[in-house]
Amino acid sequence: MTQQACKFEVQITKTVRLNYLLFLPQGYGTTPGEEWPLILFLHGAGERGDDLELVKKHGIAKVVERQKDFPFVALSPQCPEDARWWTETEIEALNALLDEIVNRYAVDADRVYLTGLSMGGYGTWHLAEAYPHRFAAIAPICGGGLWSSGFPDKVCVLKHVPVWAFHGAKDPAVPLKESEKMVEALKGCGGNVRFTVYPDADHDAWTETYDNPELYDWFLRHRRRNAS
Repeated sequence: MTQQACKFEVQITKTVRLNYLLFLPQGYGTTPGEEWPLILFLHGAGERGDDLELVKKHGIAKVVERQKDFPFVALSPQCPEDARWWTETEIEALNALLDEIVNRYAVDADRVYLTGLSMGGYGTWHLAEAYPHRFAAIAPICGGGLWSSGFPDKVCVLKHVPVWAFHGAKDPAVPLKESEKMVEALKGCGGNVRFTVYPDADHDAWTETYDNPELYDWFLRHRRRNAS
């Protein structure tokens, strides 16, 4: 008998799970029809697992613990242990979680912002690249793009998305060049990008960033628009 040429096709579904913290601002739900801006925050590698208290150690999840008048819905998921925010499974899970929150709560889908630190900074670049029409603006902190995933060449899909990147000049964990190569690639294709380097900061470039009201004012100046 000779070998036969055959085709096989099947649809396979998978279940994804994410624990998350959700903050609703003061005044939420008091005005019928009012929609709120949302910030999706991606934490760093040290906060992975199944203890959501860890997520409150840094970043937006920490800010909203002390600032109850924070003017955004804040969504802070927790990456599973031994996973990374930039893997295909976690990227799909984050996108599905965003769908759930935007559909379930009074969120303005044209004012969804994305930020993250360290592992979450990488995740910010990768999630935005995977869904470039989803976000009004992004702010990756001490992150970058994995060469194995085609970065920084892929970053031009974000040329229509305002980006404000941050990094510490003395970062021993994620070298400054990781942000530099993303910023330069994005500038090279006409992207709308700002870059803040803290000359004396090490890996913690996020405390000063998230404590700066200018970041949130900058977010709110942007609404989602279609790519040209």
